[in-house]
Amino acid sequence: MPNRRVMCIDVSASPAWSRQLGALGWEVDVVTDFIAAELSLQQRPVLVGLIVATGLDEGECSRIDGWLRQHGSMVWVGAFDAASIATPACRELIVNHLFDHHTLPIDAQRLSLTLGHAQGHAALVRSIPLQEPARYSELVGGKSAATQELASQIRRVAKVDAPVLLVGESGSGKELAAQLIHRLSPRAALPFVPVNCAAIPATLIQSALFGHEKGAFTGADREKHGLIEAAGGGTLFLDEIGDLPRELQINLLRFLQEGTISRVGSVRTIRVDVRVIAATNVDLDRAVANGAFREDLFYRLNVLSLRVPPLRERGEDIETLAEHFFEKFAAEKSPRLKGFSERALGAMRAHTWPGNVRELINRVRRAMVMAHGRLITPADLGLDKGAAALPFEALEEARTRAEQKAIALSLKNAGKNVSLAAKHLGVSRMTLYRLMAKHGMTERDGVSAREDRRHDDNHSH
Repeated sequence: MPNRRVMCIDVSASPAWSRQLGALGWEVDVVTDFIAAELSLQQRPVLVGLIVATGLDEGECSRIDGWLRQHGSMVWVGAFDAASIATPACRELIVNHLFDHHTLPIDAQRLSLTLGHAQGHAALVRSIPLQEPARYSELVGGKSAATQELASQIRRVAKVDAPVLLVGESGSGKELAAQLIHRLSPRAALPFVPVNCAAIPATLIQSALFGHEKGAFTGADREKHGLIEAAGGGTLFLDEIGDLPRELQINLLRFLQEGTISRVGSVRTIRVDVRVIAATNVDLDRAVANGAFREDLFYRLNVLSLRVPPLRERGEDIETLAEHFFEKFAAEKSPRLKGFSERALGAMRAHTWPGNVRELINRVRRAMVMAHGRLITPADLGLDKGAAALPFEALEEARTRAEQKAIALSLKNAGKNVSLAAKHLGVSRMTLYRLMAKHGMTERDGVSAREDRRHDDNHSH
């Protein structure tokens, strides 16, 4: 790659070292918060990112962890002060997410070498072809009539270049539908640029969409392309279009009508070839009637309208989706966790899923982390209250629970003495250790008879 570029989130706000990296051939985009980082990546995607921070506590590490999980397709390098690196939270952050890390103060020569290796690794990963169907199986891989109808509509609208309006509840998969339309269109090899109109502050959204000229406002120290220009030749996805401020709707309408934009602080028009896909979870007809959304813009966007059905209308897909996400996030689970119990599947089928696919993802990921046995239960999913009671329990789940209960009680009665507990169970000490390892148990896992009776009572209801 001829131009070596890196985006740096420097929450310590001390970018003097960036000039040293510049002298070594790096182009560094420095931002000081995650909102600015999101905008920077949408406008100028990069392969490698750098996190610079000092005085990290558990809360800040958690915030950085969440950001890196959302941007795991990039390769990340970190630079932290020694005190932060000594904390468990920071060390876990480094192990889980970073290609490499440095201790502050930054040695520009050493950091340049690390970034070079990280960029080479990222380029190598990108060179391996992806199995595209797997990326979209959570939307079009279902068996329900609603899913199959949506898949058919997506294939048809992808062939043409008219604007598309996706309508559906929050979390139903509208962005995934937009990605699939782009992927199946003649523009597939060109950028897909998503913009969440509700997430960008109103004071920044005009500059974010249309760009600005140097000196257009305080802090505009250089010319900057907007997200519409960044999507040139490809697809611009405007999520939550109903939240776009009314004063900016006329600018978007003009772009849709004429295919041109003007940057903030400029009178020059720039022609941009972009397909627009918009999405909303609000009733735009009502918003038009209330005067919150321009009628002429609504008709410009609503050329091809697709409804993304909520998960409760796709009941036949729930088990397929749950298993898909179980495989997708397999790296987060315990090796002993093998899948879903019949009771868990029944509870998922009975649930109404007000949060749609996003809620399903969250519940499955939580269960994969929190489950103690070999199979996920309704309690692991947080669906034990009010879940449909099944007249039977899967044999494997019953056996697993019985073994756990017997081991826990024996350890409790033996005063957590493994040798004595093994004797009570009629097995060898080594066999008991193997059983404990199988269930992820330690000598501390003995429970009282009262606790065990309460466990039985809960399962009897």
